[in-house]
Amino acid sequence: MSRPLLFLDVDGPLLPFGDGVAGEPGLARLDLMHGPWLAALPCDLVWATTWMDDANEHLSPLLGLPRLPVATWPDDPETEAADARRGLHWKTRGLVALAGDRPFAWVDDEITSQDRTWVAEHHPNALLHRVNPRHGLTDADYLELDAWLRAAHLTGG
Repeated sequence: MSRPLLFLDVDGPLLPFGDGVAGEPGLARLDLMHGPWLAALPCDLVWATTWMDDANEHLSPLLGLPRLPVATWPDDPETEAADARRGLHWKTRGLVALAGDRPFAWVDDEITSQDRTWVAEHHPNALLHRVNPRHGLTDADYLELDAWLRAAHLTGG
């Protein structure tokens, strides 16, 4: 049985916007405890961020994580424009496609109700977890993610 996927955004969840902490590219805002907390989750982690493979270069070593797969999206301007008119995030359709039949959680600070509705109609077992970008991932977020991922793994999706 495959473990659930966790698609992880960087800006907002791992690098909170807070009160303008200085740093290039903002790594001063990175809480290094995210590494052990993420590694302890019962899932396969995937970067889902505009950082693309730069997340592996800059964040994975600081967090003590291995190189992670990076979500990529097809470049389809017509679909992107139609999704934007519907209020869908540009990542939504691609993450559902990448997940295939596997349960998945998506952690991002830009998830909307339109994304939740669309995913519920197109995937049988997904958690869209919106993070407050001023605070980033918190203990409560990790507890919720851990509980959902464990339940998704036990039920097999």
